Amino acid sequence: MPSTDHAPAAPKNRPPEVAPASLLARLSRLSGYFQGQRLAWSVAVVATVVGAVTEPLIPALLKPLLDRGFTQGNLQLWVVPLAIMGVFLVRGMAQFVGQYALARIANEGMLILRQTLFARLLAADMGLFSRQSASMLSNTVVYEVQTGATLLVQALLGLSRDGFTLIALLMYLLYLNWQLTLIVGVVVPGVAWIMKTLSRRLYRITKTSQQATDALAYVVEENVLAHRMVRLHAAQAGQSERFGVLSRNLRGLAIKATIASAAMTPLTQLLAAAALSAVICTALWQSQGQAAVAKEVTVGGFVAFITAMLMLIAPIRRLADVANPITRGVAALERGLFLLGETPAETGGSHTSERAQGAIAFDNVSVTFAVDRPPALDRVSFTVRPGEIVALVGPSGAGKTTLANLLPRFVACDAGQVLLDGHALETWDLASLRAQFAFVSQDVVMFNDTLAANVALGAAPDRARVQSCLAAANLAEHVAGLPQGMDTPVGHNATQLSGGQRQRLAIARALYKDAPILILDEATSALDTESERLVQDALARLMQGRTTIVIAHRLSTIEHADRVVVMDRGHIVEQGTHQELMAMEGLYARLQSRPTPGA
Repeated sequence: MPSTDHAPAAPKNRPPEVAPASLLARLSRLSGYFQGQRLAWSVAVVATVVGAVTEPLIPALLKPLLDRGFTQGNLQLWVVPLAIMGVFLVRGMAQFVGQYALARIANEGMLILRQTLFARLLAADMGLFSRQSASMLSNTVVYEVQTGATLLVQALLGLSRDGFTLIALLMYLLYLNWQLTLIVGVVVPGVAWIMKTLSRRLYRITKTSQQATDALAYVVEENVLAHRMVRLHAAQAGQSERFGVLSRNLRGLAIKATIASAAMTPLTQLLAAAALSAVICTALWQSQGQAAVAKEVTVGGFVAFITAMLMLIAPIRRLADVANPITRGVAALERGLFLLGETPAETGGSHTSERAQGAIAFDNVSVTFAVDRPPALDRVSFTVRPGEIVALVGPSGAGKTTLANLLPRFVACDAGQVLLDGHALETWDLASLRAQFAFVSQDVVMFNDTLAANVALGAAPDRARVQSCLAAANLAEHVAGLPQGMDTPVGHNATQLSGGQRQRLAIARALYKDAPILILDEATSALDTESERLVQDALARLMQGRTTIVIAHRLSTIEHADRVVVMDRGHIVEQGTHQELMAMEGLYARLQSRPTPGA
């Protein structure tokens, strides 16, 4: 339920910076979501090893080809295409199987993590939605998880493939000439240092880019929601500049990330080129200066060594590049882990009731949203009898909506307690507690689904019951004229319906739920006279036999209440019937005499 009293400011809080732990430590936090597919992991590892082992077979084929085929001329011709085709066939199949297995692992892990995130979102403490914007949450659950899992698994695929390839080629080089291979080994520490240094910088830039992306998405969200006000006040230029500043900031971060990522390749290639030069010079010195060694260094052996060494450059370069997607993938998935780890779930008690009687008591209740702001409610006490209709009236910011929000525990009180049927709300099971309330607001929220699904929200639609509720809400005639009847999609937030029709659809939803307690929050404000008459008629049917809390300022809604509670600045200042309060000539009388009374 949206709160209009002391509403929190636009969400600006973002997940705090995560201390740059080691890459291995950060990966271990994510492993739980991707380790369930044991068979797929086994297949991926075996296929990756097989594919890596075939890499040194390519230069290994050059040695007999040159030594026996060109120098000695005793190599069977049919062996050449058979060997080459065989090596590439095995390597291709291994790469396909390995990539498919890792794709299965990635998508399964992504599914588990995304479902866990969405489940936590549905059960999260209400404070989450005031701290973080809708764009940030949707970006985390949908985009960040998708991007993070894809980047991470693709990077791990490359890391494992190129890592095993590097090991296989180095072992073959050791077999050919261990002295020359020692020179190649000098490259490895240098590459490791470059990757460690630049990956840390990439991680910091990625976290900052996430925050910049959230800020940019929030501007888009605000302008989509306020598109009419933006045009009415000719604020396009200011909003464009605001969007442009954030976009340029994001562009700058992207360039910094590119610089850090792109620097890895030339640096590692420079090290590889230095090692290659040293190897060639040493091999020539061995072959020319030492007769015993020269006999061992054949043309085929030397070409095979140089080819295998040149083949090292590609996996080394890719291993240097892999730091960027791994860092970005881990940072993206850590956003989801923060949402899981730092967002507490709602908690409730164990008391349940199939149907509450509807006796409500507010006992010395206080609510404060911020320490630097006055309390929204200050030691409020009153009771509501079962079946009683109580209207809450007062100027804007009086605390009416906050008071109503306490009942389904959308807001928690800082002091005092609220009781339903003699049991404190904290002792109620949350699902059982919220089953006792139906709600109709001026800000109707509908899902992009059919009319029937919106009426029976949270349950499988009973078509006869849906039809009955639509009729009681004065919507049956309109629905009957629709092409698909109650199966007609209502569109985004039911914008295809008029304001009065959307209000009546919300009333039909409340009728379908058949809860014993009803909360009406300005349900008839902003409606024309004809729409208000139809809505009031439907509300009269809805309120029958139910304890009802009405937040309203229109006399047509208030005058039929059993009691009116007048609030101002978080306090109850008057109570009584409409006639009694008008006779008192206090705040209530002044509010009713205003042409446009406060909400």
